This record gives sequence, structure tokens and C-alpha cells, in this order.
Amino acid sequence: MTMRNEAFITGIGQSEIGRKLARHPLLLTVDAVKEALAEAGLSIEQIDGVSTYPGRVPQMLGFSPVGSDELIDALGIKAKWYAGGGEISSQLGAIVAAASAVRTGQARHVICYRTVYEAGAMANPAEYPMMRRDRVDGNSQWTAPFNALSAATWVAQYAMRHVKKYGLTREQLAQIALTDRANALLNPRALVREPLSMDEYLSARMVSDPLCLYDCDRHSDASTVLIVSAGDAIDEVRCTPVRIAAMAGSVDRHSWDQAEWMASYATGRDLWQRTDYTPADVDTVQLYDGFSFLALTWLEGLGFCEVGEGGKFIEGGSRIALDGELPLNTFGGQIAAGRLHGFGFAHEAVVQLRGLGGERQINGDPKVAIATSGGGPLATALLLARDA
Repeated sequence: MTMRNEAFITGIGQSEIGRKLARHPLLLTVDAVKEALAEAGLSIEQIDGVSTYPGRVPQMLGFSPVGSDELIDALGIKAKWYAGGGEISSQLGAIVAAASAVRTGQARHVICYRTVYEAGAMANPAEYPMMRRDRVDGNSQWTAPFNALSAATWVAQYAMRHVKKYGLTREQLAQIALTDRANALLNPRALVREPLSMDEYLSARMVSDPLCLYDCDRHSDASTVLIVSAGDAIDEVRCTPVRIAAMAGSVDRHSWDQAEWMASYATGRDLWQRTDYTPADVDTVQLYDGFSFLALTWLEGLGFCEVGEGGKFIEGGSRIALDGELPLNTFGGQIAAGRLHGFGFAHEAVVQLRGLGGERQINGDPKVAIATSGGGPLATALLLARDA
């Protein structure tokens, strides 16, 4: 391994996570940056790059209220490289971009962040107005006429195929939500810290069959930061570096309309073609669960089980439990910890590889983790390794 050509995650940080927080989203971002810098032992003067997804979105400020240029100005960062945009392979694509930048010498330490303020925005529509449209166009023109207005409906069509073709049951799918809730009980920052029973899950209101209320993540207000550092710059940090051992991302069709398979399948296949690691080497998986079924597709796409066997793989929940053979979403995932929109999974992977999980720390000495984002028409996967 040539250190110069490697990229590492060094400092990690996270703001308060809540609903309808009074703190401004830019200040939440600064809070997370300060925590990441303190852990890494870096100063703001050493930061020369910024990367985010999807940048500031004026039409949907709750979804993405803080652009990279705003953070650069607020903190006085002397950026040699920065990026922020939505036309990448999902949220963690911002980390892929940063890793590419440090590997090619364009930056040494890059702040990567995702800030969401969806609950706060809904509580303050005057300052964060919802987007209003008087016509249907773009990708929505293919779904809106069929009343498929929500991502829950878009995901549900794929989940229903698993029900009809592969025999997926609601009791099997429930294990994602039940596992998330159980793990969130041990995470002091989790948004939801109440247990969930199978009976409660099965009796919950259906959102889009077979997905019920507890299969969906929850809007939250928070910021998550990871610092990506160049291999020849990690001697400047004091935390344990976590190497980005492999990256993959894919976009089959940038639309939910009539795509045969979710992008998680192609991304999972491609990830293993870029590393000597195998699924058997992985100690924990932090898999995107904006809807529970997405996590199941990642298990299949990454090769932990065959396509169509995801339901049987998680049946009973013991295999993916905190003390199981493949601990899943150890911080509670987006379903219970809050909708951190992808970045929470990479943050938690680093926490686990450093042994900093506290009550939720997995057994043994974890060395390899996977973090993913997206999984529908867009998908990104990171394979992270602790070498020391």
C-alpha cells in the first residue's frame, strides 16, 4: 500500500439530532465541524477542501440548507478544492469525490458534510417555504399521474416484487426496523429511543404495501461531518485513521420509473471488484434504510446472501443483531436514529472500527465495515478498513 495514494477518514463529528430545533442549520454544521476537528487534532487552517451533497437547494431549504461556499465563508476556510452538487451517485458520493481529490493531490484535509433541517423547516414555513409547482414535469411526469408521489410508493413496488416472487414476509422485513430500534436504545444521540415490538410493527398503519409506518425513516434536524485526509497527511492527525479501501457508485437510470433493479445491486457487485476483501471479511454493515427494504437490497446486492434471499437471511433478527454475525445499523439507522441522509452510516462505521460505540459497540476487534447511501436509482458504497 502506497500511503500517498490512499485516502483516510480521520475526524468525525455530529451535531445535536432533533426535531424542530431552534439552532440554525449553519450553526449545526459548525458544531459538527468543531467536533470533527477536535477529534482529529486539526485546526481550521489545515483544512483545504470542502465536499457536500447536494449543496444548498433554494427550492427545498429544509432538505439541504447549507452550501459548501457558505461553510467556507463562515469558517474562513482557505479551500484549494471544493464541491457540492446533487448530480452524483447519492449522498456518500461527496466522500468519494473528496477521496479522489486527496488521492490526486488537490487537497490534504477535506471536510465532508451533510446537513438536514427538514423537521425545522416544516415548523417554520415562512423562512423555509415549501416548493410549490403549478405543473408536473421532469421525472415526476412519469409517476405523479399514477399518484406515486412519495418515495415510499417507489420503493414499495420493488418490495412487493420480493413478496410475490421470493416470498418476503412482513415478519421478515420487520427485523430491519426492530434491529434499528433496539440499537437506538443504546445510542444517546438517537432521535427515537423507545422499543418496538413485532405486534406494534404488524399493527401499524400501512403507508404503501408492504411498507408500514415503521419501515420509514423520520425527518430530523442535524449535521454530520467526516474529514477525509490524504495518506501523506495523516501524520498530522491524532485519531486512528480509517482507510477508504474501496468505493463504488452507480446510476442505472436517474428515475424510479421502470428500472428493473435498484442501483444497490450494481454498486454492490462493483465494490468487490475494486478490493481484495470479500464479504466474509466484513465485521459490520451500516446500510441505508430510508425505507427498511433498501437495507435488504443492500444485503443482497453486496453478496451477503443471494438475490431474493434477503428475507430469509434476516429472519428472526439474530444474524443482524448487535451480537450477531453481521451487526446492522448499530446506531439505530435512519429509521430510529434520525434521517441523517446517508452520512450517519459512514459516521457509525468509523465509530465502530475505532471501538468507540460504548453500549452499542460490537464484539471483538472490528477491522472492516461497509457504509452505503441511496440504493434506488442512485447508490454509493464505501468499504472502510482500520489497518492498525
